[in-house]
Amino acid sequence: MKLEIQQLTKSYGSLLALNDINLTLTPGIYALLGSNGAGKSTLINLLTGNLKPNKGKILYNGKNINDLKKDYHAILGYMPQQQELYEQFNAYRFLNYMAALKGMDAKTAKMEIENVLKIVNLQDDAHRLLGQYSGGMKQRILIAQAIMNQPKIIILDEPTAGLDPKERIRIRNIISKIAREKIVLFATHVVSDIEHIAKEVILMKNGKLLDHRSPLEFCKTIQGKVFELSIQEEELKKVQGEFLISNISQQANGLLVRILANQKPLQYQYIEAVANLEDVYLYYFSDEMKD
Repeated sequence: MKLEIQQLTKSYGSLLALNDINLTLTPGIYALLGSNGAGKSTLINLLTGNLKPNKGKILYNGKNINDLKKDYHAILGYMPQQQELYEQFNAYRFLNYMAALKGMDAKTAKMEIENVLKIVNLQDDAHRLLGQYSGGMKQRILIAQAIMNQPKIIILDEPTAGLDPKERIRIRNIISKIAREKIVLFATHVVSDIEHIAKEVILMKNGKLLDHRSPLEFCKTIQGKVFELSIQEEELKKVQGEFLISNISQQANGLLVRILANQKPLQYQYIEAVANLEDVYLYYFSDEMKD
């Protein structure tokens, strides 16, 4: 199974939202990272067929998704970012409605609804109105509708946005569970949610593809550029003016400041730190780190 993105370009008038994107996705979880305006939403709308490109194409197993039409949508599951739900529906009614939109027969729909409610742990709340659901429960019911009918491709747009840590962990575990033998694209701003589950990270900036590789490989690209400084509080302002800071924590005898720098900070007491994906995000999306 393969989803190929070839020379994908999309503009809105004079605004170039996507510029010559080339990617090949195979089963596994792909994290889509980028700041606002990076082109993530445009890419998602092209992958779901909601938009048409100005140039380029998307192929599923060698066939253009625009030619596959309904056959492509039948293997696609999509969770939008906004929680736009029918709040007077309960979970059963909502999922039955979504099953009808997916063209599922009544028998299949019943089995699928029971299955996805169990996966997202909402079987005991299925008769409650969606308007009574917490933010995390609403996110889980949106995941449930996305994974009904065993889609081969699942696109999740900010599935953990605005959630507390417990719900974020719950949803991250759900995504790991459903990702077997599926292509999962997970767009997020919460880097920690994907660091340990993503097969590959896709970095986008200003409509362009910056790079794509495994989280470990990304971390290796900035190893030797992440340091922890032991300083006194009165030195903090000076450090802030010199380096990109990723974290500040209190110590018994001062501050521990995590920085990114192209050169070793020899003027301070420091140790070289092991880079993580949060460091990678800061490094690639900060103009301060350009040599």
